[in-house]
Amino acid sequence: MQENLGEHALWHLPVLGSVHADTIVTTWLVMLVSLAFFAWVGASYRSAYQSRRQVVVEGVINYIADLATSTLGVRGEPFVPFFIALFVFIFLLNQFGMLPFKALGLPFGGSPTADLNTTVPLALIVFFLTWIAGLRMTGWARIKHLAQPNWLLTPVNLLEELARPATLAARLFFNIFVGELLFVIIASIVLAKVTIGPVNLSLAVAVLPFFIQFFNFFVGTVQAFVFTLLGIVYLALSIGDDH
Repeated sequence: MQENLGEHALWHLPVLGSVHADTIVTTWLVMLVSLAFFAWVGASYRSAYQSRRQVVVEGVINYIADLATSTLGVRGEPFVPFFIALFVFIFLLNQFGMLPFKALGLPFGGSPTADLNTTVPLALIVFFLTWIAGLRMTGWARIKHLAQPNWLLTPVNLLEELARPATLAARLFFNIFVGELLFVIIASIVLAKVTIGPVNLSLAVAVLPFFIQFFNFFVGTVQAFVFTLLGIVYLALSIGDDH
């Protein structure tokens, strides 16, 4: 089945207008899988013995929690569950593209983070979180820092603030989208049975999709971590005492 990246099935809703149906369905499917996974992990705590799934999940959660508390300090402890959930959610969204739902003809699949309609809202959530938390914890100092070290730099500081959600969204989107695009290109070459002289190019690159999937898994993991880390850093800058 031919897969056209960048094209989405649409729902036409009364208030929201046209929305990407496949992205929405896949995102909700990821949320259901997440709930089922954590229910499965939670069920292991009924036993007195620590299972391997507990060790792995607790290792990830403790790492993100330690990273958040060491960067944010005591004032940032209430935000630790948010960043743990953010990392896990983005990680699962990134990795869901490895499953060939669209190739099987199903009306969903792919990584929802390969759609700007997913990455932009995630970036805006982090952006508004930093501003709301900053205003509540530091008051007007959150706004006054835009005029530091000199009021002439206010446009530059404002542009820097607005660039943060844009770069967050674009970085996540392009890394995941390019990974899917690379996989589709190689898969197309394999299916096209391309021959250049005595060389069967399709046969030569037949093994590459497996390596690309491992590469996409690695990139998806790193990008989930980078997105979460930058969110933690932006929040630390927002609620810091030096505004």
